Amino acid sequence: MAVLLAIMVPVLANIANAQTRYYYRNGHRVYYKKRSFYQRHRKILNVAGGAGGGALVGGLIGGRRGAGIGMLAGGGGAVLYNHKHRNHRYRSQRRVIRNY
Repeated sequence: MAVLLAIMVPVLANIANAQTRYYYRNGHRVYYKKRSFYQRHRKILNVAGGAGGGALVGGLIGGRRGAGIGMLAGGGGAVLYNHKHRNHRYRSQRRVIRNY
């Protein structure tokens, strides 16, 4: 019986329900999806990719020292890219803090 239960529960579980969250707002349930791994860690993944690409190109061109310089240049370029393409929607919103 336990083996049957162990097999059937994952089969019947709906993946979309596991990623859908909700909260209550003004008495209504509001649903939202969990952000993906890339959406949650986009900045660090872009910087790591840029640094790795820079190290690869620098290593091919200038050896060990070139890899270090390429890593710094690639990481710096990725940081500038992330800064340029960040979400500007939240910049003008003011936070309301209520102390009751």
